[in-house]
Amino acid sequence: QVQLVESGGGLVQAGGSLRLSCAASGRTFSNYVMGWFRQAPGKEREFVAAINWSGSSTYYADSVKGRFTISRDNAKNTVYLRMNSLKPEDTAVYYCAASTRPYIIVTTTAFGSWGQGTQVTVSS
Repeated sequence: QVQLVESGGGLVQAGGSLRLSCAASGRTFSNYVMGWFRQAPGKEREFVAAINWSGSSTYYADSVKGRFTISRDNAKNTVYLRMNSLKPEDTAVYYCAASTRPYIIVTTTAFGSWGQGTQVTVSS
């Protein structure tokens, strides 16, 4: 398995921006589809965005499309989530995840490795 460590969360006002980072170690990073999920209090973990091994294909949840951008740097073993125009409903713990599937599947069960999560709080 690959080990994942997220960073970059924090408190931001509505309309603001944050960039989350996820550093990977332990296995060949470029072999993995990478994804971001989030979980708000009392809610199930939900898909946010995913990117294939080369970065040529991305997929987003409808709720973040046009506001969030996922990217990766395979030379740095890092995946990013740029979040713009943040809303209070984006408040959640954000998790980075890695999948060995050859293509993007947006369910939690497709991802076998998870980070510990980073808190994002958007104030109104």
